Amino acid sequence: MKSFILSAAILAFAGISTVTANEIKSPVTITIAKDSTAKVAVKLEDLPEPVKTTLKADAYREWTPTTAFLITEADKTSYYQIDVTKGTEGAFLKIGKDGSIIQ
Repeated sequence: MKSFILSAAILAFAGISTVTANEIKSPVTITIAKDSTAKVAVKLEDLPEPVKTTLKADAYREWTPTTAFLITEADKTSYYQIDVTKGTEGAFLKIGKDGSIIQ
């Protein structure tokens, strides 16, 4: 009798745990957008003279440039991103090739 109840319980459990897979009717499309901004490292000594002049101006004199990048946007506009520090503070400046500050 015990083996009959045990067999029935095993068969009932096997029937409950049966899983059927369904076929996917509509495919899923995954699109990955490519970042169209280019960022190229530039040595501080290789910056254009107008950019160096801006960095030496009174407004930025207390800030020390650490790294520089030439950023080219998707619309082909470009500017220099200069990472600067003052004590424990850190920031960055966007400066055009002509030395103008970009907001």
